Amino acid sequence: FSFLFPFSFSGYLTVTIEPLPPVVVGETVTLKCNFKTDGRLREIVWYRVTDGGTIKQKIFTYDAMFNTNYSHMEDYRRREDLVYQSTVRLPEVRISDNGPYECHVGIYDRATREKVVLASGNVFLTVMSPPNNISVVAENTPAPFSRYQAQNLTLVCTAKGGKPAPSVYFKRDGELIEVISYTLPSANDQGSSSAGVRGARPLISRDLDDTKLQRSLSLLDPEGRSPRLYTESPQRVHTHGQQAYEPSPATEVIPETVVSREFPRWVHSTDPLYYFSHTHIPQSDGSVVVQARLTWTLNPQLDNDALFSCEVKHPALSMPMQTEVTLAAPKGPKLFMSPSRAKVGDTVRITVQGFQVGSPGNEVFPEPLFTWTRVGGRLLDGSTQREGRELILERVPAELNGSMYRCTAQNPLGSTDTHTRLIVFGMYAELCNILWSHSEAVKLKSHLILMNYLGDNKYEIMFVTVS
Repeated sequence: FSFLFPFSFSGYLTVTIEPLPPVVVGETVTLKCNFKTDGRLREIVWYRVTDGGTIKQKIFTYDAMFNTNYSHMEDYRRREDLVYQSTVRLPEVRISDNGPYECHVGIYDRATREKVVLASGNVFLTVMSPPNNISVVAENTPAPFSRYQAQNLTLVCTAKGGKPAPSVYFKRDGELIEVISYTLPSANDQGSSSAGVRGARPLISRDLDDTKLQRSLSLLDPEGRSPRLYTESPQRVHTHGQQAYEPSPATEVIPETVVSREFPRWVHSTDPLYYFSHTHIPQSDGSVVVQARLTWTLNPQLDNDALFSCEVKHPALSMPMQTEVTLAAPKGPKLFMSPSRAKVGDTVRITVQGFQVGSPGNEVFPEPLFTWTRVGGRLLDGSTQREGRELILERVPAELNGSMYRCTAQNPLGSTDTHTRLIVFGMYAELCNILWSHSEAVKLKSHLILMNYLGDNKYEIMFVTVS
């Protein structure tokens, strides 16, 4: 940008500033104000322009009369450095530095020798910030497993700290997923149309050979429109270019001896239908939070152990950022009981410590739902079941000795049960244990107490007088 002011005196003053390429947060930026004049320089002042040009904040001044320069940004602790009169360097730029800047140059009027004539130029500094955090979670979890009805699963990928907004996409087992775009309903329509996303969907299948279709980032249908989500029930499905059909009965054969692990008994064979949406949430610092959602009908037989990754592209990144999750059904939780030898009146805690070995890191995704029940009866507080990673039994009575507790861990991919037995030791039980383990009698004052364990927490006690 250049400005040329005609003056009443013989002389000239021009100011030019070359455009700046976008810079990344943390880099050093040089603002250079080029001017030409045959007059005598008075001062050079740099301004930061805010609020659409209504406010100009002076950031740096060079006084040619006294050959001094100083910063007006006390909060910045003199971040600006004068390189050569009109050139200012901003080290470690921040997102807040983004915006227009102006350079004002003043020279003395030759005619009056006192009046100052000004010319200015402006430049826009674009500061980019790559995302500083990305994560993937499963929406609406923990959730129970359904053995007989198809369920949707929605993965939510969140990218924070990006400026401008990054592009987000999903991959499955390293391959780009072809998606169908849709627009999220407004808050007023959320309740009425939520079934369009959470309701039953055509169940997907995966090609088991190498003849796979090329995946693309296309978010539109072949006619360039944004397709709507299907809302049909799983009993009747319409797919692109196919006739409606009724799904066949289940073909999976499950051994009757497998009772601790559940699998669905319905099977479909339609192609995967992935629905994609994203929202941009502006932040006060100028960055944007991007949330991308991938929704499809879950097929536990095929989706178990499938690797899904979320990748984020941004102009400030040399290569995409990536985070990934592996879908996995629970494989049996490991339970820990505290105290290990509970006595009558103790508070007992049964806690889920982890899962059986079977997947890297014993990870289970999505987050499991834990449900506690007592086999053959109600829990101590009278309830039929409790949810959470921990079951608390307060002031356990002797009657709970030998009671069995079931922990059911389930997520949309499957369900599994683990049992543990509670042994409650009372005063006589402890004494019996001593007699049992050492085959000894206990002498108490002038009597000898002999105890015989009869089973079912019953004991036969004999008192023998010692002479």
